[in-house]
Amino acid sequence: MSSEAVPISTRTFAASPADFVALAKPRVTLLVVVTMLGGMFLAPGEVRPWSAALVTLGTAMIVAGANSLNMFLERESDKYMQRTASRPLPSGRMHPHAALMFGAVTTVGSIPLLLWGANVPTTVLAVAANVSYVGLYTPLKPRTWLALVVGAVPGAIPPLLGYVSVRGAVDLAGLSLFLVLFVWQIPHFHAIALFRREDYARAGLVVLPGARGVPATKLHIAATTAVLLLVSLLPYLTGTVGPLYVPAAGFLGAVLFAWAVIGLRPEAGDRWARSFFGASMPYLVLLFAAMLATK
Repeated sequence: MSSEAVPISTRTFAASPADFVALAKPRVTLLVVVTMLGGMFLAPGEVRPWSAALVTLGTAMIVAGANSLNMFLERESDKYMQRTASRPLPSGRMHPHAALMFGAVTTVGSIPLLLWGANVPTTVLAVAANVSYVGLYTPLKPRTWLALVVGAVPGAIPPLLGYVSVRGAVDLAGLSLFLVLFVWQIPHFHAIALFRREDYARAGLVVLPGARGVPATKLHIAATTAVLLLVSLLPYLTGTVGPLYVPAAGFLGAVLFAWAVIGLRPEAGDRWARSFFGASMPYLVLLFAAMLATK
């Protein structure tokens, strides 16, 4: 009997619990939750523990749902990438319907938690992030490298979501947090595309190194890192943080920009791209820590 002929009821939950955890992309989900909490504690107003707990759980669930649905849609292309071939779907350890059901249940289940723990604007933002990630970003990846820009929108919503869960509305201060994370993602993911460009090519996904070449990608990284340095000052201009934040953000941005400029050398290759990618993570953590310390 073929795998397609096996009833869904006997195959759907045959995978291990670890495979369902893998569907959620726990490291990505953790980063989203951390940046959401950063936005929550930067917002003016009281953070109620029960509300924070519900919003945290709802955020984790809707992100897990988006990641699961993304894996469902990309299960064929994932077979050709070294870093994704061992995932539950391309490896054959899980029936595709399991990922589809898990993604749908966690997505729908997150909505009442966000409504109960926060408000309607927070819930709308979360649903918009999920829908745009799954419905726009994922289908665009095989078509254009500009999918990265589209995907950076839902990727930047978490701190705004946390902010709005306390503030109750979108304002300039919340948008400044959104812009910081939006711009940060662009050089961060271009760096991944550089040292994994062969993987992306095998999978049929269009990234900037494949579309425009390595030198152009390095230039994009340097230029957007410079923009990031400027954008990182917006939380001070909107009154979200105090004056001590400015030298901290300036120092962190200057270090990351210097790292990006080093990459413009012709001899800077995949090793540099990996190091820049690695440096961009603590940069973001330290930047949000500086915001919270100088609120």
